[in-house]
This record gives sequence, C-alpha cells and structure tokens, in this order.
Amino acid sequence: MQPLTRSERMQRTAPGGGRMSDYATRYIKPNDRLTSFERLEIYNRQYWFRILGSMAEDFPGLRAILGQLRFDDMCRAYLAECPSRSFTLRNLGAGLETWLRRNPKWTRGKQTLALDMVRLEWADIEAFDGEAEPALQPEDLEGISVATLHLRIQPYIKLLELSYPVDDLALEVRADDDGDFPSNALVENRKRGKVKAVAALAPRQILLVVHRVDLSVYFRRLEHEEYVLLSALRSGKTIERAIELAFQRSSIPEFDRPGYVRNYFRTWTALGWFCEPEKNASGETFRAKQT
Repeated sequence: MQPLTRSERMQRTAPGGGRMSDYATRYIKPNDRLTSFERLEIYNRQYWFRILGSMAEDFPGLRAILGQLRFDDMCRAYLAECPSRSFTLRNLGAGLETWLRRNPKWTRGKQTLALDMVRLEWADIEAFDGEAEPALQPEDLEGISVATLHLRIQPYIKLLELSYPVDDLALEVRADDDGDFPSNALVENRKRGKVKAVAALAPRQILLVVHRVDLSVYFRRLEHEEYVLLSALRSGKTIERAIELAFQRSSIPEFDRPGYVRNYFRTWTALGWFCEPEKNASGETFRAKQT
C-alpha cells in the first residue's frame, strides 16, 4: 500500500525508514529469477495500478476537468492520505469530495465545477448499487389519510443542487470514452474543449435527481417545486407539509398547483421512488402525529 515512485517502481525506503530490500526479506524469499525486493515490488505495483485504474473508471468526468496527469497525481495524494479500508473497490472515492475541499490546490480555478462533478459521479455510484426497499403499491394507501402520511423515498435516490451542467458534461465525456476515435489525443482534445466550454458558463442553480431503472442510472433535472417537495418528503415531512413548503415562493399560479402535484406523484410512483409505508408493532401504517 506504500505509494510508488514517480517512475512507478517500489520505493527504496521502507515505511519505518529502513531499507526496503531488508524489509522485503523479512516476509518474502528470493527465487532463482527475482530478489525478495523484486517479488514484493510486483504486488506493490499491482495494488496501485488497480486502485488508480478504479479511480479513473469511477471519476471520468473529474479526470476530464483536471486533465490526465493532474488527475493521476491527485489520486495518488488522496489514496496515500485516505487508503482503502474496505473489501470492495466501490468505496474508494467515498471521501474524495471532503478531501478535495480540504485540499483545494488540486482544483484551483475550477473548484466549483470539479466539486459538482465529484458529487455527481459519487451519487452515480451510490444510485447504481444502493439499497432498494419494496416499492409503494396503491393498496398500501387504502383506508389512511394520505395528507398526514410520511412517504419514504428510496435510499438509492440522490438529490443534488449544482452550479454547472455537469450532468451533460459527464454524459459527453463517457460518450467520447466509448466512441470510435482514431487516437487518444483526439479524444483528450475533445474533452478539453467541452470542459472549457462548461467552465466558461456563468454558474446557475441546477437541481438534479440521480436514480436507477432496471439496473441503469439516470440523471433527471427537476423543477424548483419538485426538488423542494422531494427533499421535504425525504426529511420526514408529511405530504401536506411538503406541498406547502414546495410552493411557498413559487410563481406557479395557485389554480395550477394541484395539476403539478398530481403529475409529480404520478411520475415518482411509476418510477418506484416511494417505499412502502412503515408499520408499527400492531401492523398499522405509520401516520404523522402532527403536520
């Protein structure tokens, strides 16, 4: 797990400060082809090649924003300070956003754009394999007051408030990576042009939900009222209170609001975004004590 040298070889100094060759002989025997140092180096290099490759696969959008060399250096610094503590590579980037906020030198000049992209790409990972509970069915609501019901949102759904259209940029970067181009240089030039175009935009509020359908992850932009309503439901508000909050400062005429609400709930229910209601010890559906 000790980082490699700039030339991607094992360091000559061991973690404790002694010679790595002496350290290696404590654990690994030489053979007729390789010394103890060379045998240990194989595993040291394999470890870093795999985790750096995993970071590149998980954060292609951030890689496009920073550029390949800077991204690689950033990953080495991040992984040296925040090494893997999980049995799965899936969790490698869990602390990347927090770490980048503490180390802004890696995103200088593009910090907001880069952090937006990191949040989106981590939400993508969480939405892909996050927990899913049994979906709400129409019969689950029979005989209860819907207005005072606490509707629970599926755990895998992620709500993001962004400043740049990184959802579009992420999809374009992935399309370039998957495309049939004659050279890597052409692909990288295309990415740099797209990143430059997005970075030149004036920041504006973009409200996004990251969700999955049939094991595929999707990005969907939300209206302000839709975003606030979903966020309020996720925080435990009743339907009645969530609707009040969603339209507090809305420009939508009051006469039209019921139609918007019906459309929101129809869409969310069709996508399976609601979990079936919680039951109490007697098997009764949980209701709010206050609105």
